[in-house]
Amino acid sequence: MAKNLLYPFVFIIIVFCTSSCQAPKELVYRDFKNLSVDKIGFASSNLKVDLIYYNPNNFGLQLKYTDLDIYIDNNYFGHSSQDYQITIPRLSEFTLPLQIELDMKNLMKNAIPTLLMGKEVLLKITGTVKLGKANVYKTFPVNYEGLQKFSVK
Repeated sequence: MAKNLLYPFVFIIIVFCTSSCQAPKELVYRDFKNLSVDKIGFASSNLKVDLIYYNPNNFGLQLKYTDLDIYIDNNYFGHSSQDYQITIPRLSEFTLPLQIELDMKNLMKNAIPTLLMGKEVLLKITGTVKLGKANVYKTFPVNYEGLQKFSVK
């Protein structure tokens, strides 16, 4: 009789473990804000920007690392590589502070004229991020591509 009572508990534990260990859904890019120049140089400069993302998962995550290349109209714009410890709440928006090292040679030649005209540009972000839960991390690819309007005031 005691053995029959054990089966429902084992079943509940198995269901709980398999549902909590499911692969996370992809984070959804929403917007950016607080774009600012951190450092200006002839060879390279640094930008700071806050990216707004939405977590569609029913569980929170931890972001540990990003390694991203940024392109504007298919021209290399810059690189961001950072170690983090950001807690991402479940089913909500969160802000990802990003520091980008700009390639000034490509920026002057390709991106600044486009950005100053205020037209929509093709923004492409590729690379990897390391996400996890309960200190178990996995590396995920990032491949975002979309039209973005930058306005200079």
